Amino acid sequence: MFDTFLIHPAQLDLIEGSALVFWLTCCLSVFVVSITKAGFGGSVGALAAPIMLTVLPAKIALAVLLPLYLLADVWTVYLWRGYALRTLLIWMCGCAIAGQILGWLIIGYVDDEMLKLIIGAIALFTGARFYLHQMGIKMLAAARYHHRRIRAQYKGRALVWCSLSGLSSFVSLTGGIPVQVFILPMKIQRFFVVGTLAWYFLVINLAKIPFFLQLDWFTTSTVTTSLYLVPMVPLGVLVGRWLNKNISDRVFYHIAHIALIALGSRLIISNI
Repeated sequence: MFDTFLIHPAQLDLIEGSALVFWLTCCLSVFVVSITKAGFGGSVGALAAPIMLTVLPAKIALAVLLPLYLLADVWTVYLWRGYALRTLLIWMCGCAIAGQILGWLIIGYVDDEMLKLIIGAIALFTGARFYLHQMGIKMLAAARYHHRRIRAQYKGRALVWCSLSGLSSFVSLTGGIPVQVFILPMKIQRFFVVGTLAWYFLVINLAKIPFFLQLDWFTTSTVTTSLYLVPMVPLGVLVGRWLNKNISDRVFYHIAHIALIALGSRLIISNI
């Protein structure tokens, strides 16, 4: 059905809605992640997969999104070149790839409905976590102070959080939350955080390619759809840069996390 939809977009409904709704939804998904890759909105890029899942099966959505993530990653690495912490980055990527291997080993036991539940749960968790943080600023400050004392033991924390990031990145393209839990409490200068994460996501997304090929997730249809959506990447990056200069993170975060909670709840309810 997916192949036919691409050939005759005006004649079929794919999963839900018309051809126009399908393409608008896909464009919105890529647009959102491109905004965050430009350095605005942080983990709000987790919206991309839940949005696309409203019109596509989970494994097809992941295959369509991965090349676009890579394109945005290359752009981000270029923008923040020279700011990566290499020793930390090597350890982070090694742990994340180990997590991806685990994801590859278990993905055969995860059907499309379960994948949607996982992605919905991560989206719901991300949104709820944001508002819990809004209500618990003092508690978070204490936790961050505690993490400063164990900064020298980052390898052990990377083994936990970056491996979890690699696993969640492989099964749902939502590895940003665990890796931010790992790196933000280390109080690294902001430019080096962004630059290190830019390289981190480029490396782990490149590492997914052989696994996706082995699983036969890439098809002519998914690649063609990705190509159609490529113009949304530079557009999203430009808008992200504009938002950085003209709109506060606070307003954007509230809107985006409400959307995450809504989309996550929708995915969970529709697949229970």
